[in-house]
Amino acid sequence: MAPLRVTLCSSNRGKLTEVRDTFPDWEIELLVASTYPEEDGETYLDNARIKARHGRSSGPSDRWMLADDSGIELAALGGNPGVHTARWAEGEHVEKTLAALEGDEDRRARYVAELVLLSPDRQELTGRGTLGGTIALEPSGQGGFGFDPVFVPDGERQTVAQLGERWKAQHSHRALAAQALRAALGS
Repeated sequence: MAPLRVTLCSSNRGKLTEVRDTFPDWEIELLVASTYPEEDGETYLDNARIKARHGRSSGPSDRWMLADDSGIELAALGGNPGVHTARWAEGEHVEKTLAALEGDEDRRARYVAELVLLSPDRQELTGRGTLGGTIALEPSGQGGFGFDPVFVPDGERQTVAQLGERWKAQHSHRALAAQALRAALGS
């Protein structure tokens, strides 16, 4: 069977690497777009749909469109920043998270990812993944991006940044969403 030809509706090269690691049997490229629509949905699924539909209307018509929205939910902040994660952190993910939790004993957190895959004929498939954990007191590790240097998954002693890309490809919130998406796709 020929590999699924997919366009990732993102400009994030780190996400492209992670998605390629997660779907090694797919042919994946980034969407070439000068602008992306505002992610103003109320849920991760809403935002992933916004991006996937943008890709469907502006990208190659013969390719599947894959989009995701993901974030982190901090228990001490009532589940925030959640769907507003990208705007909340503005590139200072680790620093802002550590500052927000300074002195707080409740360091529980969870990563959430929602994937939307649109076929060339606009059939929609979705997959959701969550990864529970805690926020470390200080960053450790060089791998990953975003919150990975301070996120310690449940059952682990190291941060995601220390666990590395191989671990992420199998266990991250995006990997779990990918497993759900593969099940929806029937592959």
